[in-house]
Order: sequence, then structure tokens, then C-alpha cells
Amino acid sequence: MALSESQIPPDAQHYLVCGTEDCEKFCQFYCNNCHQQMCEQCRHEHQKNKKTNNHEVVHYKQRKRQLPVEKCKIHSTKDIDLLCEECQIPLCYKCATTKEHRGHVFTDLEIVFGENVTLCHEEIAKIRNHFEPTSQNLKKEIAADVKEIKKIMKGLRKSMKAEAESLKNLVDTVTSDNIEQTNKIEKSILETLNGQNQEIDAYMNYLNDLVKTYYGYLSPSNIEQLTFALKSEDLIIRPIPETSKPVPPVFSACQYSKEDVAKLLGNITVSNTKPENRKIKMIETASLQLKPTVKQRKSDVKQTLSLSSSVTKIRKNTVPGVDSVYHLSLGKSGRLWVSDGDGNLVQTDLQGNQLQEIQTSCSGEGNHTVTQEGDLIYTDRDNKVINRITSGNKITEFIETGNWRPLSIHSSHINGDILVGMQLGKVTRYNMTGKEIQNIERDNKGQELYSYPHYITENINGDICTSDLFKQAVVVVNKSGQHRFSYKGQGSVFNPCGICTDVLGHILVCDYLSDTVDLLDQDGQFLCVLLTKQQGVKDLRSVFVDDENNLIVGKLHSNTVTVYKYLQ
Repeated sequence: MALSESQIPPDAQHYLVCGTEDCEKFCQFYCNNCHQQMCEQCRHEHQKNKKTNNHEVVHYKQRKRQLPVEKCKIHSTKDIDLLCEECQIPLCYKCATTKEHRGHVFTDLEIVFGENVTLCHEEIAKIRNHFEPTSQNLKKEIAADVKEIKKIMKGLRKSMKAEAESLKNLVDTVTSDNIEQTNKIEKSILETLNGQNQEIDAYMNYLNDLVKTYYGYLSPSNIEQLTFALKSEDLIIRPIPETSKPVPPVFSACQYSKEDVAKLLGNITVSNTKPENRKIKMIETASLQLKPTVKQRKSDVKQTLSLSSSVTKIRKNTVPGVDSVYHLSLGKSGRLWVSDGDGNLVQTDLQGNQLQEIQTSCSGEGNHTVTQEGDLIYTDRDNKVINRITSGNKITEFIETGNWRPLSIHSSHINGDILVGMQLGKVTRYNMTGKEIQNIERDNKGQELYSYPHYITENINGDICTSDLFKQAVVVVNKSGQHRFSYKGQGSVFNPCGICTDVLGHILVCDYLSDTVDLLDQDGQFLCVLLTKQQGVKDLRSVFVDDENNLIVGKLHSNTVTVYKYLQ
């Protein structure tokens, strides 16, 4: 690869020749004592010469740099060639004999100069080979990010306008319906009023005719007839017809604030996820070999993830051998364990193909988990034990729980501990060997924390999270057992079932009654509802987040698992 002009060292030559007089052969070596360039033949002669056979001859690239000639400012005829170690100043040999430097240690300045020159060239190589090209790559990434952000923002504005247009259409539709209803009410009232008006017109005509009749009886020749007519009921004036004043409708205008409209139209939020540090692509050279650690790579994955603006269904698999999906746990290589309410435990691959089936006595709770060793362990509530299934499908009793009935179980990804939720009120922690090391029953006020913790998991900060059926709450304690918070859903009744956490510390829990999956942050703050009935889900029972950060959902009365993408 050709070097750019900026990459050529200042002392580089196009053709390096031997420094021996009358020799123009290619230079390969260098005498550090004579500061002379040599070809291979001249080196041989140089080392055979009795005067120079003790000289240090090295490959040219390993040469010591010759100290530039600089005269002493005090002794103008002397060259500066020493470094005072105590004073850290260069000086000539005559300065070294003065009383100011008496007893000081001196170093050959040429050695120091050569070392510093080598260090400078190493740093230059680092800059040229790593820092400059890496910075150029970062500029390209920033330019790509600018383009991507503009594209995203354009899409956001387009979505906002579409949402506003949709709301405008709904407003026009509702307004049209209201106007149409108003027109019908107006027509009905006017018809009633017109009818009353016609009745009054007829009555007034009747009165005119009656007046004419009375005038006819006023003639003296009709006095006898008048006397007779006055006794007739036909000349009795009829009462004025009854009319009613209309009751107009009232328009009840709603009071809307800017915040109310924002709720209808949606709003734009900025994720509280810490911005991802740009990944520096390491350029491997002889002097610079940097590789990211495993811890760094996991941190990078976490920093790149955030909540997606929508939940997307990826696939749907059928699990043979079960009639419901009460609980899910993930084994090695992405293999999934699924259980139903009849004690059937089935292992499938990513495509839903059955790999093995085991009949157990466990009930339909969060009753199985995979250990760090890859073994499946499950609770046997009736026999009050926890069983282990090894890779050879051998079932053995692992832990006896005494007088407590084990319901739910989880193997910690942090330290391998085993967390067990017990019926009627506690969570017990066992180590990997099955030794009991912690019991959690009450909060700091002495109140019972649990009643029926039928699903259990652990968050990335060590919090223990349980779904308690009888408490109708998600109960969260820290790793020391101190109560942090309880979550009781968004409706009047909450029936928490499957619960899990993700790499960002979110808590995901499904509510069997409302058919929703609620999303909380690790401090119990409700963030959103991920899945609802409107998305076609019902009878939700179990949730799990796999190694690809996908949400897996299982349902009652169905042997299917559905996979969703909710992080981006």
C-alpha cells in the first residue's frame, strides 16, 4: 500500500544507499558508533576491522539516531552531549565539572535522544495507522447518522401529519353527525310549531265567522230568532286551542386543553436510554492490538437497545404435546421448554419442532427453569420437592422444601442461585448446590409480602420479582429481601400471571383478566401496555424474553407461542 505524503517520515529516502566511500549499494545496516549507513558487504568489512569490530551494527530500522550538533551556551566551543539526571538539563562535559553539578549523575545525551526519537516515531505510527483513520471513520459514521436522523425526523413529521389528518377526519365526521342530528331536531320542532300555527289560524277563522253570525242577529226584525239563537250551544265561544313553547336542545361543549389534544394526537418522546458510545473499529498493527472485552460487548448491546414505537409480530409456532402454554423457560442454543396444566413438559427448537417430551407431576404455574449448567429443574408442589432433569433425561430429587409447597422457580443469571416462590407466603433462595441461604416473608413493618407467588423472576439489578395471584399484585424486593414496591395493575382488578425481565431492566407481566402485557421500569413505574385485546391476543398466561431480546407469549387453551419484537 502506497504511503501518502503525510505518512512519509521526514528522513525517508526513495533509495537508501551505503554510506561507505565509493559504495553505492543498497543500505541495509547501520553502525550506531560511527553513525554510518552500510550495505551487507561493508558491514562485513566493518566488523572484520580491528578498529571497529566492537562497534554495534544493527539493521537500519533499529538504528540509534545521531545526536544533532548543538553548542553549549556557556562554553561555546563545546558540544552539548550529556544529560544531568538530577537537573534534567542538557550540557557539555565541561559544565559537568562545575560545582553546580558536582556529584550529579550524567547520561549520554545521544542515548536519551535516540530513545525519545524512537518513542516519537511510535506515536506517529499510532496516529497515522489508528487515530487518524479511526477519526475519519467516525466522521463518516456521524455523516451517516445525520442522514439517518433527518430521514427518521421526516418520517416522524409525516406520521404526525397523518395522525392529525386522521383526527381531523374524525372531527369532521362527528361534527357532521351532530349537525345532522340538530337538523332532525329542528325539523321536528318546526313541524310541531307549524301545526300549532295552523290550529290558531283555523281558530281565528272560526272567531270571524262567529262575529258575522252575531252581527246577523242584531237586526230588529230578527229579535225572536236572536232570542232563540242565544240559547244555542253553537254560539258559545270555544276556548283558545292549547299550544306549547318548544324546548330547544342544548349543545354541551367540552373543554379541551392542549394536553388533551396532545393525548389524542400522541406525542414525541426522547428515550432516557444513555446514548451509545460509538464503537471504535480497532486497527491491528504491530504496536497497537486492541480488542473489546466481553463485558464491553454486553454493555454495547444494552446501550444500543431502546423501546420500539410499536410491537411487531415476528412469528407464531405450534408446540406439539401441550394443550396450553402455562410457562416458558429458555435452555441452551435457544431451545425452549414449555409446560401446560397437566404436567406435560416439552422442549422445542426455534422453529417449534419437538425435541423431547417429559411427563411430570408439576402444575401449571411458573414451575420450571434452566440452570447455568443447562439442567432443567421444576417444582413438585404435592411432594414438596424440586426435581432436576439432566441432559440424559434422568430425573432426580434436588431439593426438599419441608412443610412448604413450592410453586414457582427461577435460576439466577447473575450468580446461579435458585429462587423459589412458596405457597402461602415466602420466597426462598438456594445456592447452586441446593443449600438454603435466604428466606423472605415480611416487609420492614412486619406485614406479609406474599400469599401465592406462582411466577417468579430476577431483574438485572438483583431484584426479585413475583406475580402473586392472591395478593393481586407484582411484588418486588431487592436482593437483600427489602420490599421495594408492589404493582397492582391499571384496572380495578389485576390478575398477574407470567412475569419476566429484559436486558434494560424492564419488568413485563401479563394480566390474565384484561389480556394485556404491562411494561414497567425497574423502579415500578408503569411505562405502557405492550399487548392488548385490540392486537388480537387473549387468554395470556406466560411471557419470556429470549436471547435475541424478543418477547415470547404463551396462552391458555392454545398450544401456540407468538414471538414479538418490542425493542429496537
